[in-house]
Amino acid sequence: MVSVSRIEEWILILKGEGLLIKCFLLSLIIISLLSKVNVQLLMMHMYVISLCCVNQCVHMILQRQKQSATCLNSAMDSSAKSFNPNKHLKEQFVSDLTGSSMVEVFVLSAIFSMLILLRHTIGIYNKIVASLDEKTSSKKKTVGSRAYIIRMIVDFLSIVLPITLVSTVLSEWSYTIGVVFVLVLFIYFAYKRDGCWYQEEGVHSLRECVSSYRVSLMLITCVCILAVDFNIFPRRYAKTETYGTSLMDVGVGAFVFANSLVSRQARGISTMGLNLKSALSSTSPLLVLGFARLVFTSGVDYQVHVGEYGVYWNFFFTLAGVAVLTSLVNVSPNYCGLLGSLVLIGYQICLISGLNVYLLSSERGADIISQNKEGIYSIFGEVFLEIHNKGYWGLHLIGVWLGNNLLFGKNMKTNDSARKRVWILFLFFWCLTLILDSYVERPSRRMCNLTYVTFVLATNLQTLGIIMLSGGKKVSLLEQAINRNLLAVFIVGNLLTGLVNLWMNTLFVSPVTALFILVAYGFIICCVAGFADYNGIKLKFW
Repeated sequence: MVSVSRIEEWILILKGEGLLIKCFLLSLIIISLLSKVNVQLLMMHMYVISLCCVNQCVHMILQRQKQSATCLNSAMDSSAKSFNPNKHLKEQFVSDLTGSSMVEVFVLSAIFSMLILLRHTIGIYNKIVASLDEKTSSKKKTVGSRAYIIRMIVDFLSIVLPITLVSTVLSEWSYTIGVVFVLVLFIYFAYKRDGCWYQEEGVHSLRECVSSYRVSLMLITCVCILAVDFNIFPRRYAKTETYGTSLMDVGVGAFVFANSLVSRQARGISTMGLNLKSALSSTSPLLVLGFARLVFTSGVDYQVHVGEYGVYWNFFFTLAGVAVLTSLVNVSPNYCGLLGSLVLIGYQICLISGLNVYLLSSERGADIISQNKEGIYSIFGEVFLEIHNKGYWGLHLIGVWLGNNLLFGKNMKTNDSARKRVWILFLFFWCLTLILDSYVERPSRRMCNLTYVTFVLATNLQTLGIIMLSGGKKVSLLEQAINRNLLAVFIVGNLLTGLVNLWMNTLFVSPVTALFILVAYGFIICCVAGFADYNGIKLKFW
């Protein structure tokens, strides 16, 4: 074993050397303390070698400093302070993109929703689940936990894995996959002549469908926020720079719409009497997350695409701003659709009158509004020095009206009638989007213009309408687990995305490695959600 005097000598050595030498020596000390092997001689040899290497590196650095002192000093300073040396490359990787066609987004939305529909209806999955339930009901809890794990794995393989594959390696086959899914469902429904949608009726079945829709949105978002940093993810699926449509462009608008469908207003709960303090208190988790993301990205020099929200703004601030504005401005759900339409039309008139040029300009002033104009104008618009509501708030109001009429309103009769209305609405909004795209202005997520709002409504109602074909059957175990902790799952996805980006240079990872990382990442998210659900943990404390 190592003597006390030798340990004291090592401590004196560690006090006077650089960080790399300290780490190396410390590892040798730990090894020697945990084992009976005498590594003193080895340590001394490696220490001498390390010192020689350091001296040689210092000599080379001094020579280069004489040649180009200014360039070298700036490079050393930036590398010493940054946890993310490839920040600018990663920002360029997601910049100046034009997106894909609306047809492709339509097909992708259909594929992802048909995955949920297949999971709910096709017999092989249900037979597996039924057999596991029978074993669980007759045996002890240990078998129940084993059955729970198997069911979660089945759900992962039938939902999360296909979403990951279609978004990456199978992206060129999206149209073929869509046709195959349609044929499979057509044959299934033709075989079951009674039609699965007649099995469940009422409010409960509709809300099961909405839960499945919200979970599918969360899973797609979690997959895309990490996949976009790898070359395996098609650039046409990433967010557009100015105008255009893509898979990831739907994201923030879809979250606003999904939240509005089940909001307090949509459920007919009046927000009258809520003051600013109460509104801020109810949205405090979003504000905390927004500031936490701001501190994290600034502290580790994480890549931030300024054209997306602005210099300091982010996704959480947008959601919080919409929630605060909605709480303060109390409107009956019956009039939310009309008010939202007027807000969007008025805002679109401002855009085509010249506001769009300002929002898309790369020039920024020193004031806080100019620094974060994309994010702030996603909630507010400034015209003639007055503040008007627009963009995402208009989308939220329309979502409230739709939620109240489709899910919580008194005129909601049957699942079948609700399904027909959703299909009529999603076809209407797709037609309206094509008209606005041709004759008014192309969709722009960055400005949240009228065409973008109708595009978001069309894709989300399409997803909901396809899922509603399942007739409100009981959601899968994975959907149940994620639905219990939607915000927590999103936070875990963001944390894992940040860790992966800081751990490796995602731009130069091979396709096989990237796919393995994405599958493992999705599996970890499912495990976290499953663990919380199995133990009855619901991470909502506000």
